[in-house]
Amino acid sequence: MEPGFNSITFDQLKLCRLNIAAFIARRIAFNQQKSFSRFVIRLSIGATVISVTVMILTLTFASGFQKTISEKVFSFWGHIRIQSYYSARVAIAEETPIHRSDSVTGLKKSFPAIKTVQAFATKNAILKTAETIEGVLFKGVERDYDFTNLEKFRVKGRWLKYTDSGYSNEIMLSAYTANLLKLDVNDQVLIYFIQPGAPPRTRKLTVAGIFKTGIEEYDKLIAIGDLKLIQRLNDWSPDLIGGYEIFLHDYNKMDQVSEDIVPDIPLGLQSNTIKYIYPSIFDWLNLQNKTILIVLAIMTGIAILNLITCLLILVLERTRMIGLLKALGARNYTIRGIFLYHGAIITFFGLLLGNICGLFIAWLQNQTGFIKLPEDAYYISQAAVDIVWWQIAAVNIATFVICFLVLLIPTIIIRRVQPIKAIQFR
Repeated sequence: MEPGFNSITFDQLKLCRLNIAAFIARRIAFNQQKSFSRFVIRLSIGATVISVTVMILTLTFASGFQKTISEKVFSFWGHIRIQSYYSARVAIAEETPIHRSDSVTGLKKSFPAIKTVQAFATKNAILKTAETIEGVLFKGVERDYDFTNLEKFRVKGRWLKYTDSGYSNEIMLSAYTANLLKLDVNDQVLIYFIQPGAPPRTRKLTVAGIFKTGIEEYDKLIAIGDLKLIQRLNDWSPDLIGGYEIFLHDYNKMDQVSEDIVPDIPLGLQSNTIKYIYPSIFDWLNLQNKTILIVLAIMTGIAILNLITCLLILVLERTRMIGLLKALGARNYTIRGIFLYHGAIITFFGLLLGNICGLFIAWLQNQTGFIKLPEDAYYISQAAVDIVWWQIAAVNIATFVICFLVLLIPTIIIRRVQPIKAIQFR
């Protein structure tokens, strides 16, 4: 009789007769005697722990990466942009001016999903110092612009100060542009605004602050200033602007909100999500979902193969026990239940320890940021973490169910075991 099984008394069997398979499975699984099966069980649990840990980290890091990059993109341009139908789709193009509209600014009252509606305009310009020049897209914003969305990107100085009359003579530069032009906070810079069919117009502006997003398309392109300056340079009246940026409370709703507000905006204006304006970035982010599925499939496959191998070894090692149980009158489904319970125990502890390890590493990364990334390639300097609990639950449930169903495969061997030959098995 096998170690761990010969100590089962008749009273114990009587007490557990309604669930004898689970009882025997627990005795085998938690047997403290040194044996090869004990080593295999621990190895199987360890492999399951690694698979589950990798799956959890893949989900949390991928979700954090997508969320962080998306928020960076949204912070500068909002979630939805309202412009003239004649405005170009490309981000560096200047907008066709539109008139201010109370119906657009009033969208916040009609749609609770909308957080803010803010006017803006852009204009191509060239920054010049004594040593070098650099082209930028000058983005003009108004006094009531909500800079809290950009606060996490400010590395030096402060945001713009507005005057009661005229325009602000300050500018916000990216760290890339400031380093290229060798400028710092409170330094002055000449800015040349390109005028179609006319000489450039020059202004001297003071650097109020410096920001850094980590997104190359932003840091190499954008400078922030006063919308009134663009209105004056373009000979616009105060009623003309380049468009509106709309920020939402939940960016996942931007496609739906963009469609819903179309009947409420004036004729001649269009509503586009920022994904439509910057398709390359979001197409790149969507590719991450395919990577996630590949990693999850590989890790699930490893966990399944590991459990099948483990159970096959256990079934072969416990052949004498199977023969003895059959000789005592146990049915195939009862014996099969022993190994199914055994596999479930291995899967459960693998999932439990895997969740603990995965969530701990994710928490440690969130607190310390010990996993670094090249910012020029990934737009972030360290791996971002976002724990989506329903994804974690889905991984656990799916892994357990799939593994449990696949565990039926090794137990087919049990049907072919003959008691007489099994008892003689060495």
